Amino acid sequence: EWALAELLAYGSLVQEGDTVRITGQDVKRGTFSHRHAAIFDQETGEEWMALKHLKGAKGRFEMFNSPLTECACVGFEYGYSLVDPHALVIWEAQFGDFSNVAQVIIDQFIASAEEKWRKLSGLVMMLPHGFEGQGPEHSSARLERFLAIAADDNIQVVYPSSPAQMFHLLRRQILRTWRKPLIIMTPK
Repeated sequence: EWALAELLAYGSLVQEGDTVRITGQDVKRGTFSHRHAAIFDQETGEEWMALKHLKGAKGRFEMFNSPLTECACVGFEYGYSLVDPHALVIWEAQFGDFSNVAQVIIDQFIASAEEKWRKLSGLVMMLPHGFEGQGPEHSSARLERFLAIAADDNIQVVYPSSPAQMFHLLRRQILRTWRKPLIIMTPK
């Protein structure tokens, strides 16, 4: 199960002392209601996240639903990834093609900042991708666009085919000694 692999990766990193930060529209439950990282009391509206209450955890788990302002959100998270290079910083698009609105940030900073300014970022962008009847605009994260800007190991573009791959991708992103932006074509 994809969501379980994802949450296990986050939980294991937080247990080990790492910070995990995830933003995007409706990320707490998962855009397609798959994640359920936060639950709400129906009477009080109080929010509870299990990953914030792991016994003996040394790290921090942060998750924020953000507005549909992709350029601003991706830009902010990119900056956050520079300020805290030891955190797993993730931005998830509601639909993969929504990254189009942040294309200037992707081209001018994420894909080229290491070459231009020697700035390393480990930002992860999760882009839901797959043809499941949402129409041509919401079915493709434009994988070809990311492959076209990939050169000289500037970014990683992956399309995992199993939950185990997702688990290891997320853990590897924070545990390896070097940082590169990671673009994940995630299932819907």
